[in-house]
This record gives sequence, structure tokens and C-alpha cells, in this order.
Amino acid sequence: MTDDQLTKYWPLIVDTMSEGLVLIRPDGVIRMVNQALLNMTGYEKEDLVGRSCQVFNCDACTRVRTPASRNWCLLFDRAHNKMESTRCDIQCKDGSWLPIWKKAAVLRDENGIVLGSVETLTDLSQLTAQERKIRELSRQINRNKKGFQGMVGESAAMRRVFNLVEKAAASSAPVLIQGESGTGKDLVAHSIHALSDNQKGPFVQVNCAALSESLFESEIFGHVKGAFTGAYRHRPGRFEAAHGGSIFLDELGDMPLTTQVKLLRVLETKTVERVGDHHGILVDVRIIAATNRDLAALVAENRFREDLFFRINVIPIHLPPLRDRLEDIPLLAGAIMEDLAGSTQKNITGISPEVLRCFMSYSWPGNVRELKSALEFAFVVAESGQITMEHLPNQLVNIKDGLPRKRAGLKPNPEKEALIEALRQAQGNKSQAARILGVSRATVFNRMRKYDVSLEKVIN
Repeated sequence: MTDDQLTKYWPLIVDTMSEGLVLIRPDGVIRMVNQALLNMTGYEKEDLVGRSCQVFNCDACTRVRTPASRNWCLLFDRAHNKMESTRCDIQCKDGSWLPIWKKAAVLRDENGIVLGSVETLTDLSQLTAQERKIRELSRQINRNKKGFQGMVGESAAMRRVFNLVEKAAASSAPVLIQGESGTGKDLVAHSIHALSDNQKGPFVQVNCAALSESLFESEIFGHVKGAFTGAYRHRPGRFEAAHGGSIFLDELGDMPLTTQVKLLRVLETKTVERVGDHHGILVDVRIIAATNRDLAALVAENRFREDLFFRINVIPIHLPPLRDRLEDIPLLAGAIMEDLAGSTQKNITGISPEVLRCFMSYSWPGNVRELKSALEFAFVVAESGQITMEHLPNQLVNIKDGLPRKRAGLKPNPEKEALIEALRQAQGNKSQAARILGVSRATVFNRMRKYDVSLEKVIN
């Protein structure tokens, strides 16, 4: 084929390409396009040739126009000789967006004079759809292996929760998780973050009940040097630490009224002010709150601000107590025991039918956390084989009508006994005991004071 023949058949040659192709002059005007590009974008040739390449509204293009240069795009700079490739989105004729992989290179003559640029565009829409499908399949696999995002349950009540979690994750609005202590509000908060667009950002948790009022504002909003006695340097707060991610305000009902005012301001302005400072700091944070208290009742008692309640209760999620979803207990017990078997390396083969009947008839005031603590206790006591009634903590012995009864010779207070047993397992380590009980370290301290429990007596 001669050069003249090549020139003659060049348009036909490029129209056989499966990738889109566009030739652009140094001033940004489109000189030629092939049929694949027209098919991808929905344009006709006359819609594009002679128009600026800005028509594609590509989100990856960097353009400059200065009096000193007639070049339209940085790609045409004389020092720029390498081929560029990137993943980006372009806008089609109907206004929709098309994900593409674009390669671009500068065309120069033998003297180095820029003639234009050539770009090839690969349609990634099918690949993007496949990636979404893979993510969804991975999510389904995660559900089947260990429930939904670590939450186990097949009851109608929990299926409603899972559905709400997915919908909440797709939004950026504040979420309020309500439920009794031990129902898994922290798992719901983590799930919303993990499924959201800001999943790669930080997840920062604040226990509103564990902080004293004097330290609360400094902890979540930060402070500047000299704001108060002991403030020797600037310190960012939890909101700043959560920038680009999510902040989880646990036990929101225990937040001081003075701090509630500032939280409301953060929700409305997206800015925080450190204690002792008057300059707002812009934060991009998804707010997730949780409480085991009746916030509406607290509002009626003037112990919680009504305007904050309405502002944070945009997406309410209520977690049912375990007694309202007893059909989930076999699944929950199995998942918990699987984890315990891996960590203790004991040859525990399961639970006896009598223990399962006991579990199904108990009222579980501590909910899933109490079920987990009961099985952890049983794994400590049992050596191998099935878990039987003799391996259970006292509050589950002699169950009648779902209520525990006192057994002769044993202490009647389950909470105190659970605390002592946890401290024994942890060999006096309060942080470890808190993890065993599923509570905060501050709660362990409070219960030790409440029941007059000393480490010396527990360990010895």
C-alpha cells in the first residue's frame, strides 16, 4: 500500500477500531473522530468535528490558556513527550457519564513542531458494572459466612435492620441507632461506615458516657494552647480526626447540654471550633449516633435539646432486643462458639439440648452481649465436649418463665458475679475485663465501686 493509498483509506481503517479515537488540534479543536467514539458517546460526526474538546467535559483534563502560549492543553507543552493514560469519565450527548480508559499522545513533525494530539478511549462501562457485581457478591458471601457485616440473624426484625443499614450507608444524612444495651449498636455503626462512600476514611468512636463534662468539649472539638490549665499545646479533637470518614457518638443521651448546642452547630455549619479558639475548621464527617435511652422522653424532661433530636434523628434505626428475636439464638450461639473455639483451642463440640432450651426461655436482659458473656464463661469452665447446664453462669441456672431464680449457696447478683469472673479471667487487667464483658473500662471501674469489688480479693 502506497502513502497515497494509506491516506485514502485511513478513515476506513480507523473506523474498524473497537476503541474510540479523536484527533485534536493544539488549540483544543476536534479535527477527526472515528465511528467507535460516535457509538460510545451518541454524538454525530458533525456534532464534534470543529468543536472544542471541552464538549466531553472530561474530569481528568488539565487545560491552560495564557497570553504567552497558544497551546490549549498541558499535553502540548514542548517538554512533554510521554504518552498519558488515565481512567476518567466523559459526558455523552444525552448528558450521561461514561467511564473510560484514555491514552493520549502528542503528534510532532520532524522539526518538533506540534501538529496535534491523538487520544484513544476504551469503554469501561461493562468493567465498572462487573466491579459493582463483584462487590455485591462479596457482600453476599460475607452475609452467608457470618451474617451481615458481622451481624448474625435471619429473623424478620433483623432483616429489616440490614435493609435499613444498606439504605443509610447510601446516604450522608445523620443516623440515630437506638436499642437496649448489648444489642449491637456499635456493629451497626461500623457496618454503615464500611458500606458507605467514605469507607476508606477514618472511623472515630466517642463514648459520651465515659467522658467527664469538663473534658468532653476538649475531647471531641479539640483545644488550643492555653485554653485552660494544662493545655500546653494545640490538640485536635475527634471531629478533626474523623475528617473524610465517620464519627460514632455512642451513648448520645449522656452528652452534656452545653455540648449539645455545639454539636448542633457542627451539624448545621460543617465546622468545629477548638476550645479557646474562634476560628471554624471545616470538617467533612458522617455522623452516626447511638443510645440506649429514650431521647424523646429526655426531650420532654428538658434533658436533651429538641432541635438536636430532630436534626440527628434523620435516619432512625431501632435494634430489637434479643428476647424479641429468639429464633436467632441458635445462629448467634453457633457464630460466637466458632470464634471462641478458634481463640481458646478447646475441643468444645456444641451445646446440649437442655442448654439450648434454657437459652430459648431466658429473657436476656443483657441481650447479645450477655449471650456472648455466658458462652465465654462456659468455655472457661468446660474442658471438652458439649456445654451443659453445669457450665453456665448462675443467672441462667433454674430458669422459669424466662426469669432467673436464686440457686442455694450461690450469690444472687449476676452483674457482680460476671464482673468478678471477668476480672479473674483477665488476671486483674481492667481493660481486658471490659473487653470480656463488652463494656467500657470506665464501666468496670464503676461496677467495682458499686459492688465493693477489690482486685486483691478477686485474684487471691
